[in-house]
Amino acid sequence: MTVQDIELPILRMPYPVRVNPCLPALREEAETWARETGMLTGEEAPGARRAIWTRPQFHAMAVDQLTAWTLPDASLAALRLNHRFNLWALAWDDYFASAFKQTGNLAGAQVFTARLHDFLPQDPGARLPEPVNAVERGMADLQQRLFPPSLAHWRQRLNGALAKYIDAGVQELANSLAGRVPDLIEYAQFRRESFAAYTAPYSVELATGARIPERIRRSRTVCALLDAFMDYMGLANDIASYQREVHDEYDVNNLVVVLETSLDITVQEAMHAAADLVTARLRHFEHLSQSELPPLVRQVGLDHGERIELEAWLGGARGFLSGLHAWYTGAPRYAPIGGPIPEQRIAGITVP
Repeated sequence: MTVQDIELPILRMPYPVRVNPCLPALREEAETWARETGMLTGEEAPGARRAIWTRPQFHAMAVDQLTAWTLPDASLAALRLNHRFNLWALAWDDYFASAFKQTGNLAGAQVFTARLHDFLPQDPGARLPEPVNAVERGMADLQQRLFPPSLAHWRQRLNGALAKYIDAGVQELANSLAGRVPDLIEYAQFRRESFAAYTAPYSVELATGARIPERIRRSRTVCALLDAFMDYMGLANDIASYQREVHDEYDVNNLVVVLETSLDITVQEAMHAAADLVTARLRHFEHLSQSELPPLVRQVGLDHGERIELEAWLGGARGFLSGLHAWYTGAPRYAPIGGPIPEQRIAGITVP
């Protein structure tokens, strides 16, 4: 069965997608930042530093739409910051794939990753190394922007999540080189790390200005809700990016491959099993937020302000999931290579 013969399942998404009205302000500024960091090719002379993307590749990713869909209520300042963060994550992904995954250079990947850890300090006063590539320049810039005093509590957790993200890239490469398909039970946890899903709760927090109240943040219910929230993101991405990852990058770290191997079924059967699993995680998120969270709120005795803040965060999380779903469905980044990119309409939004 060829990639073109595989039927991609339609994933369930109960939350309507909305678009941030600040979307038009993102594109030009993001292009400038991507050029300044060296992610995007400019009018450089021959021999200048190698960029990660050409301009057509940059716009085909539709990262401005991703940001505006996932954070529909964010202020312009919060949207800009999240947009740069999204660009950085994709720049790391594409740079790592071309420099190390496609070449099988595990030793180089380990050196690159070890050095990148120096750009993720826990100490706010730590001095960063001099960046030597676009990924390092982007992260060095973000470190200056991500942690204003009002968000100082982010530093340890967010940089820790980013450390897991870049470490997971090395593990993915090691798996692919060894032909080791991850175990199904192991993979769910691993995918949260390799998708940078642990950063998503903080993106929602930044966009909404709301935090999950500390009194329930570490409860079983909230931990399970966050797991389901993060699982949808990475596992749904595995379906959307199946061709890109498996057939173009020869990656074994994909839910469809994991199910195909673990259950000894066909690719098409694995694709539908993956969709069932993604839907189950979304239903669990809904169940926890609608049925288990309210009794917990009453039991703990959250006050009115805490309840308002929790509802604002949950609304932001739902918007984040619906925006990701829209991006997976409509972004040219996930269109079959060599095939036409049809115009799609998602909840009234035209996707070019």
